[in-house]
Amino acid sequence: MRWLAILFLAMATGCSAAAPRQEAPASGDEELRMRREALVDVLRREGIHDERVLGAIGRVPRHRFVPDSAQDEAYANYPLPIGHEQTISQPYIVALMTEAASLRPGAKVLEVGTGSGYQAAVLSEVLDLAPGRTSSAQLASIEIVEPLGRAADALLRELGYRVDVRVGDGYRGWPEKAPFDAILVTAAPDHVPQPLLDQLAVGGRLVIPVGAERDVQELRVIERTQGGLVERDLVPVRFVPMTGEAQRPPKASGPKQ
Repeated sequence: MRWLAILFLAMATGCSAAAPRQEAPASGDEELRMRREALVDVLRREGIHDERVLGAIGRVPRHRFVPDSAQDEAYANYPLPIGHEQTISQPYIVALMTEAASLRPGAKVLEVGTGSGYQAAVLSEVLDLAPGRTSSAQLASIEIVEPLGRAADALLRELGYRVDVRVGDGYRGWPEKAPFDAILVTAAPDHVPQPLLDQLAVGGRLVIPVGAERDVQELRVIERTQGGLVERDLVPVRFVPMTGEAQRPPKASGPKQ
């Protein structure tokens, strides 16, 4: 009968091994990490190729930059309202603008339109201005809506991102910190502000949506070369309008070369 006992033991062991394994539920942090990874996969399929940018998107906790009511949509690839008639940009557009800026190590960068602070956080990751890293790069950001600027500054500091945030009209840039290797504008004027062009270093790039509020806008890249300004349009976009001085008619003078 001993062989029967061995047979029963083997059958019992086999049944135990074949039983389906119950997966442990993902923790909150793990779930958020998986959602960021899924977003990175979406952006890669949509044509974002710079691994530094994709890595930044995968590290920045976008759920911290959206209202509590939008937490379930934090990693969706579309813009979300953040109050004061402003939005947090679609992740694809954030990634595209960051990629188009072609940031070099140690770059000096200006963002016009801090908003929630999400774009600044992504730029910080690419520039190695994130927690635990050192870099000679500099990142400044200007927000015209005071409550948004104050809140974004506090959140970026809390998360350890090194960004110099100022509340004010960004139309004239930040002359005291110029020239910049890259300027990114996250609201759309109907013309390119001349002061921003003037503050570009040679080799620097201005990434800006341009177009009237009700018209189709174009995301434009303008590079200052030794021979002058070279510009190209990337994709049609729709941003909130740039307010403040941008809404006044520009002076009738050609761009400085």
